[in-house]
Amino acid sequence: MENYHKYLNISDFEKNWGFYVNTVGSAKVGPNKNYPNNRHHPSDHSFTWDKGRILDSYYLVFVTKGEGLLESAKVKTQKIKAGSCFFIYPGVWHRYKPQPYSGWEEYWVGFNGAYPNELMQKGIFTPENPFLEVGLNEELLSLFHTLIQKSVVAEMGYPQVIAGITMQILGLLHSISKYRTSDSDRRSKLISKAKFLLQESIDTPVNLEEMVKELPMGYSKFRKAFKEITGVSPNQYHLDLRLDKAKELLASTNLTINEVAYKTGFGSIFYFSRLFKKKNGMAPKEYRGEKA
Repeated sequence: MENYHKYLNISDFEKNWGFYVNTVGSAKVGPNKNYPNNRHHPSDHSFTWDKGRILDSYYLVFVTKGEGLLESAKVKTQKIKAGSCFFIYPGVWHRYKPQPYSGWEEYWVGFNGAYPNELMQKGIFTPENPFLEVGLNEELLSLFHTLIQKSVVAEMGYPQVIAGITMQILGLLHSISKYRTSDSDRRSKLISKAKFLLQESIDTPVNLEEMVKELPMGYSKFRKAFKEITGVSPNQYHLDLRLDKAKELLASTNLTINEVAYKTGFGSIFYFSRLFKKKNGMAPKEYRGEKA
């Protein structure tokens, strides 16, 4: 995970669109680190645990690692764990933080507009119950990754695109909360968690035997179940994620090919180029030339 944040200027057009995003980001907070790092955020978003804060928009936070606490004017102090989402509501005092012993990793998106107001007024999500236990959901993680990538590239019209992605996120959260997976589908849950962990390790090689200890499931059983559900081995799944990310970076950034290889976990540019060509039918340099 990379630390990233962006705060958008909202025009009348975005407001008239009916749904707009005003901030998006991700943060990796180590144990015993100050939180939040107020130097990286506008003054109206800064807060301390002692004072808390009140915002004027809706915010969704997805904690993917570690533990923490949340308290608001509507709910008493609650423990937050990895795989939890929580909403912050406009005009509602709140405060939250990771536990010092664990730190945490978080993704967030802030949004507002006539349509989210309508959703909230109808009780689809409520400030009295702002928590959703979604688990390490790889589909939700993928949407946050796409949200951040679109805001980084910032192509013409991207505010409406990221508003649409945020709507997808809300739809997915509603689906998860209403149609929870049954305990009989435990194997699928474990494979979904494995896919989540592989997505979060897109910039590094993965020791699968170590990763499987987090599931828990025997390594041989895991490999068999993963291929049955996804159609590919876990190693191939992770390699495809990295190569797809490399393709995206080549098309949408000015990073050098060396930098793209590094950001997707390849220590050798020659190895990276060979695998990229095998998957895409052309070398990275050729692919970038076609996209130029």
